[in-house]
Amino acid sequence: MAKELEAYQIAERSIIKKYRRELWKPFIAAVKRYGLINPGDKIAVCISGGKDSMLMAKLLQELQRHTESPFELVFLVMDPGYNEMNRRKIEENAALLHIPVTIFDSDIFDVANSVEQNPCYLCARMRRGFLYAKARELGCNKIALGHHMSDVIETTVMAMFYGAQIQAMPPKIHSKNFPGMELIRPMYCIHEDHVIAWCRYNHLDFIRCACRFTEQCAENDSKSGRSKRQEIKELIRELKKNNPTIEKSIFASIHDVQLDTMVGYKYRGREHPFTEMYERKDEP
Repeated sequence: MAKELEAYQIAERSIIKKYRRELWKPFIAAVKRYGLINPGDKIAVCISGGKDSMLMAKLLQELQRHTESPFELVFLVMDPGYNEMNRRKIEENAALLHIPVTIFDSDIFDVANSVEQNPCYLCARMRRGFLYAKARELGCNKIALGHHMSDVIETTVMAMFYGAQIQAMPPKIHSKNFPGMELIRPMYCIHEDHVIAWCRYNHLDFIRCACRFTEQCAENDSKSGRSKRQEIKELIRELKKNNPTIEKSIFASIHDVQLDTMVGYKYRGREHPFTEMYERKDEP
């Protein structure tokens, strides 16, 4: 009689089998295309407790098992001040999925929520700094975040609409404040819809928005409670009705920027205006 699989084994098998095309293949494609993981890396997998970071942890576990180029993983959970229910939910899901998490505490929510302007920006910056510091303390040279293709697309559109600039979310970044460390995004080519499908198939329930400042940000139906990112999500959803491939087009566009048609760009903090580019003698 065949042994009945445990929940974590079913979740792992579904990544390789049922959702191979939607999850595993684009994950491997991103790792290879952008050179995200090298032999000997020690990667801090940063887990917020949401669906994206939990799936990222499982994907990296699978890759670690099957790769011929060994690397190490540390599964980091930073508690910025979660309430007891969310903290327990993260611990229970990690145990259910056999993710050996290391949890450490911080006071980020208290600090960020004490300021009147841009608490979300401050929170995000502080989170990144705490994660880098803890990862370096544990001997890691990289941190991995669970941003996916939908995040990349939405960020690109948000930067144009609200930031007045053409700016994307790169698949990896050199840390400015922690020399020798990098940030990688292994789910760069995975669409959010497929993350949600995997969760539903495996009957998994993760925390959504655990922020004290805006606890209803994940599923708030009132327009006043929606974030700019949610507005962009809805806009893209509407545009897809007439153009089903619009997300693929936006994603492809950040891989094929035609600089000779731009009237200015910034590289490594230095601005290059149109007049500088226009007067270049080496251009045809």
